[in-house]
Amino acid sequence: MVTLSDVAKQANVSKMTVSRVINHPEQVTAELRGLVEAAMKTLDYRPNSAAKALANNRTNVVKFLILEDIDTTEPYYMNLLFGIAKGLDREQYALQLITDRARLDVGGADGYLITGARTKDQPWLDQLQKPLVLFGENRYGYDFIDTDNKLGTQQATEYALAKNYQSLIFIGIDVKEPFEYSREAGYINTLQKNRQVPRIHRMANHSHASQQFIAENWRKFARNTCFICASDRLAIGVVRAIAALGGRIPEDFGVIGFDGVFLDQVSNPKLTTVQQQVPVIGEHLARMLLSKIAQSGAQQGEVLLTPTLVPRGTTRE
Repeated sequence: MVTLSDVAKQANVSKMTVSRVINHPEQVTAELRGLVEAAMKTLDYRPNSAAKALANNRTNVVKFLILEDIDTTEPYYMNLLFGIAKGLDREQYALQLITDRARLDVGGADGYLITGARTKDQPWLDQLQKPLVLFGENRYGYDFIDTDNKLGTQQATEYALAKNYQSLIFIGIDVKEPFEYSREAGYINTLQKNRQVPRIHRMANHSHASQQFIAENWRKFARNTCFICASDRLAIGVVRAIAALGGRIPEDFGVIGFDGVFLDQVSNPKLTTVQQQVPVIGEHLARMLLSKIAQSGAQQGEVLLTPTLVPRGTTRE
């Protein structure tokens, strides 16, 4: 087995220099780093990640906290977790899943990834001592990564207009949170540019809620209407209600969802949706947090990833 001493001998430097290159490369000149890294490559030496973590007073553990209910029928979080794990693997970090915020501080960790945080959680988030990055827009200065929600519903609305639907109705989620405001804004701004009046209805993010809403208001919806939905769950309910009431999709009614993870595939017909890059989001979350940890908690800012509109059977060709 190749040792630290072997690398030092190969590079003609001290063991201390090799250790600094591995654990504190910022303290070593570029020339010395080059010599040591070349020796490590020649000898196929791989630093012990546990020893490196100990030297840096770190655990090499990141905790991922989910602050909302997980729908077991939709592998949204499985895709997100896969992306996070992929991003952490590159730096030999372990991922620990947490579902109870009271246990977030139990055991060591170098930082936190948190999803499902709401405005009411701000005081609690402010008290956390470790570096953290949020999945989801926020307006309180926390580093975050999210889909460009405003752009997504803009794409959906423009697409519905291009398919000559005359009435466009937004089915939103009844939460007063940044991501929902952004999704509504993309719809509102696009309609206003086209001199149309926005119509927004908000409800719980469950398919049965949107299905019931359509059924109760069926007579109010004229043919040639497209429903722009804030989630695929809501869109599924709209599709079911229209089908049950004898409406024709996509000829007379169009439906566009938002997420594109799983439910869009099981819809009948398959759902036109705004697809998020969920695994890629996970990788970006991991990279941003690791960068923040390496920089002693320095602010990282925000990243909005571009979504893709995926046309399917619930809108006209």
